[in-house]
Amino acid sequence: MNINVGDYVTRKSYDNDTVFKVLSITEDTVYLKGVYVRLCADSKVEDLIKTELTDDDFKTDFPKEESRGEYFYLPGKVLHIDGDSEYLEKCLKFYKQMGVYAIGKKISEEEISKQIIPLLEEFKPDIVIITGHDAYLKKHGKKEDINNYKNSRNFVKAVRAARKYEKSQEKLVIIAGACQSDYEDLIKAGANFASSPKRVNIHALDPAIIAISVAMTKRNEPIDLVRILEKTKYGSDGLGGIITNGLMYVGFPR
Repeated sequence: MNINVGDYVTRKSYDNDTVFKVLSITEDTVYLKGVYVRLCADSKVEDLIKTELTDDDFKTDFPKEESRGEYFYLPGKVLHIDGDSEYLEKCLKFYKQMGVYAIGKKISEEEISKQIIPLLEEFKPDIVIITGHDAYLKKHGKKEDINNYKNSRNFVKAVRAARKYEKSQEKLVIIAGACQSDYEDLIKAGANFASSPKRVNIHALDPAIIAISVAMTKRNEPIDLVRILEKTKYGSDGLGGIITNGLMYVGFPR
């Protein structure tokens, strides 16, 4: 089969479960990037099947306001830092659709910890997302060792920097991690939400879904943690966190 850069493909050895875009090809290896899942991979040409790119079948439900009446609503503000520009654009589009104000910054995973404090000082967000690409490198050793992950150490450093800037987990909500990230160490570092409890891949929009849920819950009202996690692609296998208060102001009159 003739596979070219830019084609959309699936892998037969993984039951064609994930749609990838072909990034580059060497003599015997094809380098891939997940279209919807935050995943980079490589494959032999013979393991690939071309596919058509269709709308993602992953849907999540956010309740619509039946009537705003005389009140107005000000959702929390989001700073979304992402190591991948394409996933960042998907998330920014989603924030706009949901009416949540978000600033997006594309920064490589290893640079986030160095740049996050000036960004927090400049934009003063209520919620910050620290994401991009990650992977648990099982062949390197146990999942309890953060050195066995592609970028979890970088994410932990960024979370610690953000939490040093704002110690309160109610004043600054941190959502951190990517596919297969070291969930426990991210939570210990100060994240309100993190991936991935079961070391599974996460959907490109999963961090944004959590952010929108918190941003659109009334301020000082606890979120329904289980319900919010169920909105994500893989539920509590992919993301977990602590019960956090919402960040949306409600005002009167409209």
